[in-house]
Amino acid sequence: MATKRDYYEILGVPRDATPEQIKDAYRKLALQYHPDRNKSPDAEEKFKEISEAYAVLSDPQKRNQYDMLGRTGFNQQYTQEDIFRGVDFETIFRDFGFGGFGDLFDLFFGGGRGYGGFGNRQMRGNDLLSEVRITLEDALKGAEKEIEIPRSETCKQCAGSGAAPGSSPRTCTSCGGTGQVQRVHSSGFARFVQITACPACKGSGSIIDRPCSVCSGTGLAKVKRRITVRIPPGAEDGMQLRLRGEGDASPNGGAHGDLYVNVRVAPDPRFRREGPDLYYELKISYPQAALGTETTVPTLEGPVKLTISPGTQPGTILRLKGKGLPRLDGFGRGDQFVVVNLAVPERLTSRQRELLKELAKEFEQPVKEKRRFGF
Repeated sequence: MATKRDYYEILGVPRDATPEQIKDAYRKLALQYHPDRNKSPDAEEKFKEISEAYAVLSDPQKRNQYDMLGRTGFNQQYTQEDIFRGVDFETIFRDFGFGGFGDLFDLFFGGGRGYGGFGNRQMRGNDLLSEVRITLEDALKGAEKEIEIPRSETCKQCAGSGAAPGSSPRTCTSCGGTGQVQRVHSSGFARFVQITACPACKGSGSIIDRPCSVCSGTGLAKVKRRITVRIPPGAEDGMQLRLRGEGDASPNGGAHGDLYVNVRVAPDPRFRREGPDLYYELKISYPQAALGTETTVPTLEGPVKLTISPGTQPGTILRLKGKGLPRLDGFGRGDQFVVVNLAVPERLTSRQRELLKELAKEFEQPVKEKRRFGF
């Protein structure tokens, strides 16, 4: 799509819109701009734009990725086919009385992409899912992690044909290599034609008489492959990365599937994370809070000095600007917030006890004087 507007703006819904609000907004706009109803020159492009926005925002996983990465980052991770895969347009368009989903897919992609039929169409390989664990330090600067993935690759012994060396698949005589057969049923004046996958070749269009001993005729063999995953700075727990073409190979020469990697950020006992911001609890003594002090606090880049002002109250939050994590949209870094609390000793020496009693008397004296003079 040429237009790069925000998906929420395209549908006219707020960023916290519910799934029903998103669906209702799309239905209204689709009815307005569907090419079967609207013959204006820009209606088709407008319809594609709102359909793309709905395909992303109606899917919880895609919507989460879009919210984290923004439009540009999202489009780098997802192709147009990925965006529209699995979206239920049928129900919406059936209610309108428009063409089916196949017609819509042809509108988006120009048809001829092998999403229906049998025979020699090239099927895309399966997608795979894996997981990688990182630390907060990895999330700060980004990292490269190597993972091992078991996946299907083209069998080297038969070069993917599925046939044993010295032989080759032959054209299925039942379907003539088309992979489909027709069954005609007549009922009175009506005549029905049913097209199904050929049972002899299971829709492949060819027969393998001598299967390859390595892949058992599938053309694919399982191998373990080591892949380097690049973790972007600011990566969040639960973030999913997409590595194009690193999934299973296609069984008949089509494109590889993709590898999706879930990022897990290990908890750090020092910090609590909220998006790009970090929170650290600093416990100080009562004298330090009353008199003020200088101390050090940890950050992801090493300890830094922090000044505690005299009279600092428990629960005071101090800000270390730019000491948080990078923002995923690339605009700067978050902050680190230091929450100041009092450390109350559980045990006291006899001298500490006596000194605290004396101090308590000192604090009680001004209160008694105020009561005496009626303040």
